[in-house]
Amino acid sequence: MGLSPKLMAPSAFLIVLALLSVPTNAQNNSIEDDGFISVFISSKGLGFGKDLLLHKAVSSLTPIELKPIEKIVKIPLVGQVDILLSNITIQSVGVGTSYVSSGEAGVVIVASGGTANMSMNWRYSYDTWLFPISDKGAATVLVEGMAMELTLALKDQNGTLSLSLMDWGCFVKDIFVKLDGGATWFYQGLVDAFKEQIATAVEESVSKRISEGIIKLDSLLQSVPKEIPIDHVAALNVTFVKDPVSSNSSIDFEINGLFTAKDNVPAPNNYHKEHRVPISCTGPPKMIEISLDENVFNSATSVYFKLLWAQEHFLMLVHIELGPKSAILALSAHFMRWVVDKMPDKSLLNTDGWKYIVPQLYSQYPDDGVNLNISVSSQPVLKIADDKVDTTIYSDMIIDVLDSGEVIQVACISLVINATGSVHILKNNLTGSFGLTGFTMSLKWSNIGDLEMHQVQAAMSTVIDTVILPYLNLHLEKGFPLPVLPGFTLENTEIVCKNSQVMVCSDVVHTGEYDLRKLLPLPLWVNMLSI
Repeated sequence: MGLSPKLMAPSAFLIVLALLSVPTNAQNNSIEDDGFISVFISSKGLGFGKDLLLHKAVSSLTPIELKPIEKIVKIPLVGQVDILLSNITIQSVGVGTSYVSSGEAGVVIVASGGTANMSMNWRYSYDTWLFPISDKGAATVLVEGMAMELTLALKDQNGTLSLSLMDWGCFVKDIFVKLDGGATWFYQGLVDAFKEQIATAVEESVSKRISEGIIKLDSLLQSVPKEIPIDHVAALNVTFVKDPVSSNSSIDFEINGLFTAKDNVPAPNNYHKEHRVPISCTGPPKMIEISLDENVFNSATSVYFKLLWAQEHFLMLVHIELGPKSAILALSAHFMRWVVDKMPDKSLLNTDGWKYIVPQLYSQYPDDGVNLNISVSSQPVLKIADDKVDTTIYSDMIIDVLDSGEVIQVACISLVINATGSVHILKNNLTGSFGLTGFTMSLKWSNIGDLEMHQVQAAMSTVIDTVILPYLNLHLEKGFPLPVLPGFTLENTEIVCKNSQVMVCSDVVHTGEYDLRKLLPLPLWVNMLSI
């Protein structure tokens, strides 16, 4: 059994709206009242979702069976006739016009001018002064002028969306009955006696399914996951932080939007939402607008840097227990710290290549291999400006010499790298890339005497341009997923960077079947199918 197609589609549409700002299993913290990602669904987006889901729901939610109707009718020249209508089934539904709007009262969905094709069996009997008379047969019913209206409220409930039905109703304008068999008098008697009852039965059945369906959909919404996994290190917290705002045929969702850490590494909790001057896209109106505060990106760098900090303590133990070589190998597992043993300019991976840059390095370790042990020394901070993203990366580069199987740390150079980047869209992922704008450096320590830093500068420029930034961009090109429902892809996207925000304005296309089973536990999916 299924909900009325006109009803189920709007209800499912609300799930799409909720999942367009898709949820997760993240913790509430001191910033629970601040949303760092907002998702704005325009009237164009609401209409797209409504049309798509109406189309799918109509073809999947019939037949609907109604209860039998029995009545004793007084027919002129015949007398009292006992009439029973059974196996009353709505076989198909046709959609007329429909629209969706939103405002202070909630989300209002109206469908009108619909039709329904029904089938049923009939039977009548009455007594005469000679003997009882009975007959039976089948009939088809055409329902016209079906109209349905429901008003839904969306509320934040502990980080998930709560869906409630504020007002609803289904109305039938007219019905037409075609009998298969039966006496002439019976047709008019059936229509006169049962027309209103059939219409009422349709209205009550659909209205009941509306109420039952919304209750189950509310349970489903509250069970949607609350975080989007990024990798084995981090996830994106997409818990809702306040009630959605409905106004002017649009809906605005506010979600936490900060990165959280796995493996019991503390998540960032010192971000507070600052007032930002609103920004907007300049092109034609889009279905969806996703605004990301720069703290979303800085929470990501915080998570990864804190993991690096936690690994430092672990690696100290590795160094003590297993030796420095094992510690260095372990360091290479994290992208904020890695050992460079391959690069385009291979000369820097042998002391011979440093002969004229750091002469004492070659003299003490002639023709030995060199590894560059690079680590980020403090959390990178991103600043979003007009049409660009600026960042400063503080890092240390330790020069390791590979001498007879032993790793010898000979010097450490501190780098302050200034880079400017841009933001891009790859399918549904927000990606980016950075280019070098300048850098400074200083000698942090040395076991081989002082280094002539002006001699080292060219080598460091090569390392930054061919190793550090390409390695960073390799990770950034993967990006992280924007809150878009699986089965849908952003299209005709415009990106605006301004006022410490990134705004993504886009239309949405349906690229395949959206499968809630990938997002929900099996028991919940089974329950939904039983709606």
